[in-house]
Amino acid sequence: MRFVDTSVIVYAYDFSENAKRAKCKALIEAGFKGEAELAVSNQILAELFVVLTKKIEKPVSVENAKIIVNGIIESDNWVKVNYDSDTVGKAVMLAKRIKNAHFWDALIAETMLENNIYEIYTENVKDFKEFPGIKAINPISSPKAC
Repeated sequence: MRFVDTSVIVYAYDFSENAKRAKCKALIEAGFKGEAELAVSNQILAELFVVLTKKIEKPVSVENAKIIVNGIIESDNWVKVNYDSDTVGKAVMLAKRIKNAHFWDALIAETMLENNIYEIYTENVKDFKEFPGIKAINPISSPKAC
């Protein structure tokens, strides 16, 4: 099972990023079809909605973003994991321990580890490599991601 970072899902729906879109779209579709075992957290789903509707060059309508997010939530082929207050505490300590670590990335890493997920598809490979026990894979630059 591999965790999917927000940007990878965004690129699947971002028509202003055609070069990145094809590989990310294929990966996300493989998740929906059950051909790849993919996981996300509530953090990723929330970030996804905000980025799709407000932070990309050609924003997705609120209604379409809702359909995308709910599609993942309702899919039997996507694994959904959550974090709790203990996870947040561990993420704070992890971000403190690792120089230049972003808290939100540390929260993803801790959520993954608590759910026995050790690989993440992300464009942010450099930062995730700093977290012990996590293997970061960039599906855009990898010859074959899944």
